[in-house]
Amino acid sequence: MKIVSVSQMQKAERDCADSGLSLDQLMENAGEAVAQEMRSILGDLSQQNILVLVGPGNNGGDGLVAARFLYDWGADRVKVYLCGPRPQGDKNLALIIKRSIHFREINNDPDHIKFQEWLSEATVVLDSVFGTGKSRPITGGIAQILNATKEAKKHHPDLHIFALDLPSGLNADTGLVDPATPFADHTITLGYPKIGLYHLPGAEHAGAISIVDIGIPDRLTDYVRVTLLSQNLIKTLLPARSPVSHKGTFGKVMALVGSINYIGAAYLACTGIIRVGAGLSTLAIARSLQPILASKLTEVIYLPLPEIREGLAVTDSLGILKQQLPQYDVLLLGCGIGQSQSTMVLLENLLFSPQTQLPVLVLDADGLNLLSRSPDWVERFKQDAVLTPHPGEMSRLLNKPLEDIQANRIYIAQEASAKWNKTIVLKGAFTVIASPDGQVRVSPFANAGLASAGTGDVLAGSIAGMAAQGLSLFDAATCGVYIHGLAGEIVRNQIGDAGMLASDLLPVLPQAIKQTKVS
Repeated sequence: MKIVSVSQMQKAERDCADSGLSLDQLMENAGEAVAQEMRSILGDLSQQNILVLVGPGNNGGDGLVAARFLYDWGADRVKVYLCGPRPQGDKNLALIIKRSIHFREINNDPDHIKFQEWLSEATVVLDSVFGTGKSRPITGGIAQILNATKEAKKHHPDLHIFALDLPSGLNADTGLVDPATPFADHTITLGYPKIGLYHLPGAEHAGAISIVDIGIPDRLTDYVRVTLLSQNLIKTLLPARSPVSHKGTFGKVMALVGSINYIGAAYLACTGIIRVGAGLSTLAIARSLQPILASKLTEVIYLPLPEIREGLAVTDSLGILKQQLPQYDVLLLGCGIGQSQSTMVLLENLLFSPQTQLPVLVLDADGLNLLSRSPDWVERFKQDAVLTPHPGEMSRLLNKPLEDIQANRIYIAQEASAKWNKTIVLKGAFTVIASPDGQVRVSPFANAGLASAGTGDVLAGSIAGMAAQGLSLFDAATCGVYIHGLAGEIVRNQIGDAGMLASDLLPVLPQAIKQTKVS
């Protein structure tokens, strides 16, 4: 499923008109699709008291069509409140009047008395005031109507608010919101989801997102490079598993992870590797830490590395790693390795030396922080790799303010991937995966339960484990992100999102893979 900007959506609508699908027909399709989605969610419409807030533009026209279908399908208590004058001769308003559906225009409602009455009676509100075309601040009576709707939701949490295409005032490109923007329970977006729905704070206002078909041919958006991850896509990417396989079939991962302060990172990353199906995981770690992990991390092979007082003995460790790495398909580097000077030297020798032949690389956490401290790393780091920064790490890698990263996550990841020639996984709500060729995939998951220590180590292990099974780096990152996110959803459904541990995800990763394949 493509994710589009405002200009891309407008182009698709113009191209529809050029190919014979008129704006009026798109509006009819949109209103019917929204009404159908509402009916599937609400059930018996005759039990609902529905208030439709209608704006002056095309979004309001979609709302009028939706109100008509809702009425025809049994919502005999639907009411329409016009938040601005409709165009002269508006046929959709005429069809509302023909059905004797109650309506009132804001200019004919002194002090919004009728609106307040209808709002107090409503069980459902459909916000169709503003869509993708709104960019100016919301003021005057419309702001008062939307703010009153927000207040009603606070006092009556069971009031179900639907947003048509976007919550009014949400910027479809940036996710920024107007102070009057309602918090929807459900956003029914038209044709294609909009980029702003997957940026904060807009995502917090959107609620659950449904995407409805309004008849735009897919060929009109073939040029769009940003897509939303779906189960159907992941099913096509997950590696097949023959019953006559052996552990070598599914790849080998070397994990250079963990340190005295972050022993758990080694456990989480290495278990993530094998829980997503890799055949073998080897943990390269300081010799003194191996006995601590051995009783808990039993399914891995150990490669103990020699130490000096302040960290790893770089020369000896580098020699051992160079000898062993040619046997592996993937190197996972960085989870909890710390940021000591000896670790920095080891990382630079591994990543920047033309004499070091590395397998496919997944670089995470402290590996990224060390990389950001290395002068001219962009020019020196030629290895094919997946980089998995959270926003703070991305800020350090780009030397840009954190706010700039979060304000435009999709563009930032896309631009960095092309500049660095690396696959980028920009973590957070609606994780962004970017390929150097310009393709971007966005995770559908936003889960507060994953905002805890160690979940990134599980994700890094999941990506490395997928890459070991022969997937391209972009597809391995895609599958790792999706399966990790789905595992988080499964755990949240079981125990809630407060107190979720990173280790809770590990036994659920195979379940998430199974669910993706068979559902």
